[in-house]
Amino acid sequence: MQVPSRLIKTPLEIDVLRYANKISSDAHIQVMRKIRPGMMEYQCESVFLNYCYTVGGCRHVAYTCICGSGDNGSILHYGHAGAPNNKPINHGDMCLFDMGASYCGYASDITCSFPANGKFTPDQRNIYNAVLNANTAVMEAVKPGVSWVEMHKLSNKVMLEELRSHGVLQGDVKEMLKAGLAAVFQPHGLGHLMGLDVHDVGGYLAGAPERPTEPGLSKLRTARVLEEGMVLTIEPGCYFIDSQLDAALADPVQSKFLVREEIERLRNFGGVRIEDDILVTATGCENLTKVPRKIEEIENVMKAGHHSGSG
Repeated sequence: MQVPSRLIKTPLEIDVLRYANKISSDAHIQVMRKIRPGMMEYQCESVFLNYCYTVGGCRHVAYTCICGSGDNGSILHYGHAGAPNNKPINHGDMCLFDMGASYCGYASDITCSFPANGKFTPDQRNIYNAVLNANTAVMEAVKPGVSWVEMHKLSNKVMLEELRSHGVLQGDVKEMLKAGLAAVFQPHGLGHLMGLDVHDVGGYLAGAPERPTEPGLSKLRTARVLEEGMVLTIEPGCYFIDSQLDAALADPVQSKFLVREEIERLRNFGGVRIEDDILVTATGCENLTKVPRKIEEIENVMKAGHHSGSG
């Protein structure tokens, strides 16, 4: 019974998860305030770790910190020993920072994406809002009885619609989804169960829905129908990964949806991921993550950090 009991969190577990999220959220905000072009990625990781331990008493993180800037933002699990957050952060870089503290053994898992210099370019604004709108659509639709697979599909649909509206894609979104185009830009699942492990157990148990086989959906860590008391991440992303783009451009079906000139122009963009931790409630969900998400909010936080001279 150990695995099933970990699917639904107790009130005490929820309190601990809220705390881990609060500290991690504040630590991400501290990074936004202190980042400057010219810093190393690992220095931003250090700011996060220092805040979590000094302020929050979180001695450990739930996973290796991912601090990708520029093109490194397109590497889904950057930051490991082979690529240890060791690139200088450049003025025009988009940063994708995925970091979460652990408290009393319980995880948090938050990703923030923002420009290193504190001001979004038109391209950064468009891609960021495409991902944010996908995140928001899922957040508003989540409730008990909803299929996580359907939430992934909803996220994909919204993001593809946004990319089409900005001239990156062309054609019918339903046909794009049928062709597996969403997995070109987001080659991972929408999110995962979270608790004692950052990727918590219980995704595919006997009697639960089986893993889907379609592109993108096959990456989901669970296909469950949501229940009150579950804690999951919502983490849509949009990445410009050379190998993914090359394969799509060479594919006779997928290539017809790609505006080649725009794809080539955005090749070195990197990526955007927006990851929140949510608790499924009786009527919807509670977002445990408390960081600025709207572009204006992010720019204001970063501007205030620059004016304060922190760094």
